[in-house]
This record gives sequence, structure tokens and C-alpha cells, in this order.
Amino acid sequence: MHDDLTTRARTWLAEDPDPETRAELAALLDADDVTELTARFSGTLQFGTAGLRGELGAGPRRMNRTVVIRAAAGLAAYLKRHGHTGGLVVIGYDARHKSADFARDTAAVMTGAGLRAAVLPRPLPTPVLAFAIRHLGAVAGVEVTASHNPPRDNGYKVYLGDGSQIVPPADAEIAAEIAAVGSLNDVPRPDAGWETLDDSVLDAYLARTDAILAKDSPRTARTVYTAMHGVGKDVLLAAFARAGFPEPVLVAEQAEPDPDFPTVAFPNPEEPGAMDLAFAAAREAEPDLVIANDPDADRCAAAVRDTAGGGDADGGWRMLRGDEVGALLAAHLVRRGATGTFAESIVSSTLLARIAEQAGLPHEETLTGFKWIARVEGLRYGYEEALGYCVDPDGVRDKDGITAALLLAELASGLKEEGRTLLDLLDDLAVTHGLHATDQLSVRVEDLSLIADAMRRLRENPPAELAGLPVTEAEDLTRGTDTLPPTDGLRYTLRGARVIVRPSGTEPKLKCYLEVVVPVTARDDLPAARTEAAALLTAIKRDLKAAAGI
Repeated sequence: MHDDLTTRARTWLAEDPDPETRAELAALLDADDVTELTARFSGTLQFGTAGLRGELGAGPRRMNRTVVIRAAAGLAAYLKRHGHTGGLVVIGYDARHKSADFARDTAAVMTGAGLRAAVLPRPLPTPVLAFAIRHLGAVAGVEVTASHNPPRDNGYKVYLGDGSQIVPPADAEIAAEIAAVGSLNDVPRPDAGWETLDDSVLDAYLARTDAILAKDSPRTARTVYTAMHGVGKDVLLAAFARAGFPEPVLVAEQAEPDPDFPTVAFPNPEEPGAMDLAFAAAREAEPDLVIANDPDADRCAAAVRDTAGGGDADGGWRMLRGDEVGALLAAHLVRRGATGTFAESIVSSTLLARIAEQAGLPHEETLTGFKWIARVEGLRYGYEEALGYCVDPDGVRDKDGITAALLLAELASGLKEEGRTLLDLLDDLAVTHGLHATDQLSVRVEDLSLIADAMRRLRENPPAELAGLPVTEAEDLTRGTDTLPPTDGLRYTLRGARVIVRPSGTEPKLKCYLEVVVPVTARDDLPAARTEAAALLTAIKRDLKAAAGI
């Protein structure tokens, strides 16, 4: 076994085009580091519906130039098999380690395979790539990004010509083509022949951002903004300037792209501590709103002043949950007279269904991920609780943290003119539809078998009650439902609550999504309803942990 491992590692080393990973692998071979070599060579990084994502390093179970060249060759073969020889593939990338190299390798492989390749001019937000696919009439798009993963990771996200991320069976077909790639030396990779785009695509994207706002709407909201060390700053500032909003105050320490993300443990606005610098800037600038993008700017987070609601820990500022922003944007679009389908993933709040129903608009639930939400017919607005919002589906068929920030700033401006805030509108929604309180239990693991064990325990012994609420329905989503294709997940319906448990598709995490709905008859009932909801969520978390053994 040891000899076989060494042989595979030496074969890989002979083909590796990257001097950095070659040196890394040579050092592991010289040290005869069997543990590390096994970790890197026991299988391959799986190409799934999020494309590829993993830790940077040498070997088939890491993200590196060899893995990317093979993925690009597999994608090219898939596109040609589907009649797209000569078609355009547009490629975007973020500012992470190796992103520019992976984008260039992809362009070279596409060109060598007889496709046309065009690369965005510099690191730009993922939504600009999603827009460019449709705008340029491309047959596919690739975005090199690991979104909000840790600094050591990178990823490879694939879109087809409709501008949406791939879904089955395309992912399995592309994976089969990747597996069929032989020696790297047989993959043609010319040194030139692809196009590097100018700023006209970005200008066209920015021109569309104007169109999402209502004509002559107030544009007075003052914001503090953090790019979280990612690529959002320049595009967001340009969009806000075009729209006529006050220039956002930048969180200077996080404004410029930095692949090491030095000020945060995880560059995700949802993670504890990630927003500390933004709150510090807000205490000084006293804006109406704090807005954050994740590093590739496809997600948007928001925080508001909340001295009454226990936000004092952050100097009176409180992060809005993704579900709260999702409901606020929906209510704003309804008020503006939007028509079309409102869609969300199954792990997002049921409040969207209530808002759509009251407005007489169609509503759909999909599996988790914008690859599903973006495919809803007649989509007008889509969101999921992980801070993803699609407010301009005709332009960007994916989540977009830039246009979501604009729409949120427009909403905050309109409320400001009325002497109200986003929290006042949330209260209105709670009085009308009941208080929908959501929370998440998220367990990060080193050993992935712990996630499989927890799912098995819950399948073999589903809880009969959680927090004293009887489970009225327990669904194993691997069987699919009338409206959903099969997925690895469990859904429990309780009296006045709902729980969904699933492994994360992009990180080594088990995720449990909780929602409780407490009826409210008047504004005076809200404090008691919030207390009741918080206690229920805490108790559900406790009982769920015990049932799953985590």
C-alpha cells in the first residue's frame, strides 16, 4: 500500500505544472510523510453541484492547478459533447490565493479544446460573472472562488448558459468527463488565444443596478460598509454613487482584497466577531444601516441600531438574520407592486409564503442553494437564509450582494423619510403574520463521519417531540417529496415550529435550521412573543443536540 501511495504521488509530481505544489509534494515524499500523503491521495476532490471547493495544496484531494486543469478539461469535453464547440466560456475570479492562476489555466484549456474563452479584467464579485454569462451569450461560465470559506480554501463554481449554477444530472456528467481525462500532458494548453475583457461588461452590470430601484425613490440612508477583505468594495461604491446614495463609510481595515483575511477568523458576516470592526465604525459614524458583503460579494448582511432589543453587546447594533432581510426585501417589493413568483429554499423562513399569499403572488420552495432557486419559473424574487438574495433575476440568475444592498438602502431611505426603521417594518410583519423567529444550530467537524453518524441516529430514532412540542410529521428528504427532488436531509414539522437537518454542501458542518411561529395580535404582544420564541428555540436546540448525539 505504501509503495502504491508513493508511486501515485510521484506520478502526480511529474505532471504538476505549479512549482509551489511540486516543492510541497517533493518535501512530503522526501520526509516519507505517509499520513499527509494518504490524506491527499486517498480519492479525489469531488465535483458536485457547487463545483469544487477545498483546501489549497498538492494532490488530488486538494485545490491546485492540476485539479483545476482536469476540471476545465472535463467541462470542455461536456460542452463539446452537448454541441457547444466554438461556444464562449466566460471566466471570473476572486482575490484568493491562486484564483488568478486557476482562471488563466481554465482559459488556456478552453482555448485548447476549441472553445472561446473570455476572462473578466480583474478580481470582481461573483454576480458580475453570473451577469456576464447571459449578457455575452456564453455557453458556460466559471467563477474561481471559495466565497466565505477560510483563507486556506479555494473553489471552482460552474454555470451553464442560462446563467444558473449547475444541477443534476449536469454535475455527474461533468464529473464523469473529468474522471476520463488522461495524462495532463495530453490536455492542450496554449499560452494565448483567449480574450481578457475590458470594463464594458462591468459597466453593463452597473447600468442594470439602477433599474432595480424605483424611479424617484428616496436615497438618503447613510451606511457603513465592509467588504470583508473581498472584492466587493469598488463595485458597491460605484453602484451606490450611480444611484445617488450618500457614499458609504468604509471599514478601512477590511476594505481592500486580502487573501489572508487578517482581521477575521472566518470571512463570513454570520460568524461571531466578523462584524466587530463594522460595529466599531458604526458607533463612530452613526449611520442608518451597516452593510457587509462576503468576500466574493454574492451575499449581503445588514445590521441596524437596536438599543431596545438587547443589541447593546455590539454598542447598540444588531445583525439582522438572513430570514429577516429576506422578509424585508419581499415586503418592499410587494409594496412597490412587484409581480411574479417569490421563491426560497426549504431551510428559509415560512414568512415569505405568508407575505406572498397576502399579496396574491405565487410562492415556491426549492432545495437549498441558488442553483435551485434560480430555476424557478417566472421568478421575481428569491432568497435563502444564508444571506443570499436575488432581486434582479433577469440580470443575475444567482444571489447578488450588490443589488441586494442597493434595494435594502432604498427601503431604509423610504422608512427614514417616514420616521421609521427596518425594525418597525419587521414589527408590522410580525403583527400581520405572527412572529417568525429562526435560528441555526451549526456544528463544524474535523471528522466527516460524525455528520453521517448524527444523520443515521436521527433516521433510526426520530424525535417524538422537541421542546415539549409534538413532532406531527417526520420526513426523510432522501426520498424526495411531491415538490422536491431527493436530498440528504430530514424535516420535522411540530405544532408551531419546524426543524430541518442537513449536512452542509460546501463546508464540514452539520446544519440544523429552526423556526418557531408565535401568534401576535397587537404590537404590545411583541416583547412577550419574542421571549417565548427565544425560549422555544433554545429548548429545541438542546433536545435536537441530544437526539443527534452532537
